[in-house]
Amino acid sequence: MPGQRSTINGQRFSRRTDWNPAPNRLSLARARHPEALDLTLSNPTRASLPYPLDELSAAMARGARAAYDPEPLGLPMAREAVARAIACEAADVVITASTSEAYSFLFKLLCDAGDNDVTPTPSYPLLEHLAALEGIELRHFPLEFHKRWELDTAGIPIDARTRAIIVVNPNNPTGSFIAPGEQEAIAALGMPVISDEVFVDYPLESRGQTVRAAYALGGLSKAAGLPHYKLGWIRVPTREAIAPLELIADSFLSVATPVQAALPEILDLAPRIRAAIAERTRANLAAARRLVGGAAQLLPVEGGWSAVIRIPRTMTDEEFALDALEGHGVVIHPGYFFDFDREGYFVVSLLTPSEDFVDGLSRILAS
Repeated sequence: MPGQRSTINGQRFSRRTDWNPAPNRLSLARARHPEALDLTLSNPTRASLPYPLDELSAAMARGARAAYDPEPLGLPMAREAVARAIACEAADVVITASTSEAYSFLFKLLCDAGDNDVTPTPSYPLLEHLAALEGIELRHFPLEFHKRWELDTAGIPIDARTRAIIVVNPNNPTGSFIAPGEQEAIAALGMPVISDEVFVDYPLESRGQTVRAAYALGGLSKAAGLPHYKLGWIRVPTREAIAPLELIADSFLSVATPVQAALPEILDLAPRIRAAIAERTRANLAAARRLVGGAAQLLPVEGGWSAVIRIPRTMTDEEFALDALEGHGVVIHPGYFFDFDREGYFVVSLLTPSEDFVDGLSRILAS
């Protein structure tokens, strides 16, 4: 978590904003090579995918005619549309402006300042920032690789101020689903569980399942490839949480009416968009299987949009990423970006346009 109170030009700001934003060698090098092939692309709207733009535009135009009706938990039609999509009751759905806001609501619901939540690593670094902005600590326990990435539930650091266990299902970047036995082991700990399931609709080498007894998060960013539409949701495991969540949401009323009104039509279009994304990720995963060999190893990818490649530890991950960028004109994520516990990993996005993906990966692996 941030520590010192930050001061800029004599103005004092809270510890929440003390991120030490000094650029590292990799970010400086990337600024010098804007033309490099980007194998970290995660924005589907920049990935040259086919979208039903006319139909989406028409749905949003109709949504724009809706009168403002401030419903803290979301418009009934939006909650019902999500419930149909994820097979639950509309009364168990809370609409949010994003998955990040869903985390924020749940941290407010479950935690007081100074409490902690626990989550496995490797993981996406955004969680650390979201927790710190709420004044709580994020603690970690390992995902361990034994033919697949597995949760070490015995290593979960629960203490008197632990309020929730956070899992990402499937994980970003390892792509591992929470297996049934792992779900049972987590449930046996008796803690609230937050399950980020934004990638659950994208199985690759395995088909996982939702974590049922959890606050499950989803949203249009991944479920429909529409991050700019700014709508997410929480599936709530206990109705007792609805009233306090309504109080929290009523303090912000952040979800735009047009996208909620258009949501039933958007979710009807979503399978076509997901199919295009799935075709891309599957094609790139197949290409990676063909290209990765020798001393490098493509680790299992059960689901999601990322692939982890293990390499010999002849240099640091940062040095490897710098060599890929400056020597071969290719941008990759070094393992430390996701808090891998050792050197020898890099991560690429399977969402990358396939021609760029094959070209970039070939350049790296030929070195």
